[in-house]
Amino acid sequence: MGIIAKNKNALFNYEVLETYQAGIVLSGPEVKSVKTGHIQLKGSYVTIDANQEVWLIGAYISPYKPAAHSQTSYHPNQRRKLLLNKKEINSLMGKTKQKGLTIIPISVYTNKRLIKIDLALARGKTRVDKRETIKKRETAREINRALRSKNNGR
Repeated sequence: MGIIAKNKNALFNYEVLETYQAGIVLSGPEVKSVKTGHIQLKGSYVTIDANQEVWLIGAYISPYKPAAHSQTSYHPNQRRKLLLNKKEINSLMGKTKQKGLTIIPISVYTNKRLIKIDLALARGKTRVDKRETIKKRETAREINRALRSKNNGR
């Protein structure tokens, strides 16, 4: 399982409650572009429409250069269908009706030869929560730095 892209901004701005694994419907050139790492998840989100179809909106997949001549009407930010089973879709629909919950993509990776996407049911963090996250990260960095200097001193 090779991780292709992560949505670090979403992990900072949201508190993850549950995660789901979904397939993604892509065209041939899009698959090659994603496998070479040309996908950005920053600012993207997931919606469920009235037909109970799950869509990834706002993800940027750059055009695959060798197939540029066949992709004349290609839109990099177009919405893409996600593949989940009926039980997961119904569960997500019920939970997103609660106030403050949303579905965000966390990462894109390959599973054998398939491209999968990790989705998270998440709640937005407040400024105080974000400050706490930054504080924890800085203290962990200082502890690691101190341990490294102690181990190198031997």
